[in-house]
Amino acid sequence: MIARSLILAGLVCLVLTTTQCQVLNLAESDFSMSDLVHTGKSDHGLASWYSVRTNGGRTTASGKPLSDHEYTAAHRSLPFGTVVKVTNKRNGRSQLVTITDRGPFIRGRIIDVSKRTADELDMMRAGVVPVEIEILRPPNQA
Repeated sequence: MIARSLILAGLVCLVLTTTQCQVLNLAESDFSMSDLVHTGKSDHGLASWYSVRTNGGRTTASGKPLSDHEYTAAHRSLPFGTVVKVTNKRNGRSQLVTITDRGPFIRGRIIDVSKRTADELDMMRAGVVPVEIEILRPPNQA
């Protein structure tokens, strides 16, 4: 009985790791950022930004060190490695980011972006801005 449960658990893990739980590592991918395809899923809400200084230099929930110099973001539920296009609705500026952390945990906010991303979106001074996020995927991934 225990052996059967272990085999079933192993199969479930195998299925999860080979399907939708694949992590998209942009540095090691066979495609370029321009090859990414919109999944048709998007969301609107508020974005804020965070930095190493405001978060004590900790690691992210994905285990990667938090960096002010990467295009990364925190989202409550998207899988780590998901690529998201974030557009500042006040000025139309957009940036692609990779989800590496969990958050934000403040009502009404849908994403926290890294300091570098916030600078690119011209939202550093405002701190919190209305955004649209669009979920992207590689062209061959379902």
